[in-house]
Amino acid sequence: MSAFSSASRFRRSAISALLLSASALGGCSSIDRLSQIGEQPKLSAIDNPTTQPGYKPVQMPMPKPEVASYSPNSLWRSGSRAFFKDQRATHVGDLLTVTVNITDKANIENETQRSRTNKEDSGITDFIGSKTITQANKILPGRILTADSTASSDGKGSVNRTEALQTNVAAVVTQVLPNGNLVVEGKQEIRVNYEIRELVVAGIVRPEDIQSDNTIDSSKIAQARIAYGGRGQITDVQQPRYGQQVMDVLLPF
Repeated sequence: MSAFSSASRFRRSAISALLLSASALGGCSSIDRLSQIGEQPKLSAIDNPTTQPGYKPVQMPMPKPEVASYSPNSLWRSGSRAFFKDQRATHVGDLLTVTVNITDKANIENETQRSRTNKEDSGITDFIGSKTITQANKILPGRILTADSTASSDGKGSVNRTEALQTNVAAVVTQVLPNGNLVVEGKQEIRVNYEIRELVVAGIVRPEDIQSDNTIDSSKIAQARIAYGGRGQITDVQQPRYGQQVMDVLLPF
């Protein structure tokens, strides 16, 4: 009876340890997922990007500011892009459309071969007339050290990747740099049944690269950060479990 109770206590403590580990690994994420069972994933609230915990103002090398000059009896101002009011994004809070057009293709194949053979052989044939002494000849070995080593390696690697992403997303100007460049950030969420697809675009654009229809191509965004992914039931099934992720990190083989 005592053995049975000891085994039962061991099982209960093992289950408790597993639950605690799962709670520590999952944290609030696991609790949120449990609370959303049977419900559609919730869309994120529209927030001010500058109030996010990880937000930091962009700092880039800036040229000296130029003073605007006006010509006498002229409606044209030096540095102006158009005679009439420009409808393109120029100030914090303005909107512009980013055309995401990514077509990436890479085909890389490498092979490395290496081989090495080493042999070490050292010994004593005669040490201060040891050959003439019978006892010394028995004690002294003919060879002190003999070592052989052979090493070879053959490594092959190949990469064949094709990626394509074409979509549009509206972005908000979050900062105007001293030289007039705009820091933009846009986020788009689409929910289909129980799956949410997310698209995030951020970077620095020149006002001159913005088209007359207030659009800009993603290839003209400096420091571009483009992320496309999702969350929901399908993404959850595709991800490995917490225990498997921990074992993948900890196991040395």
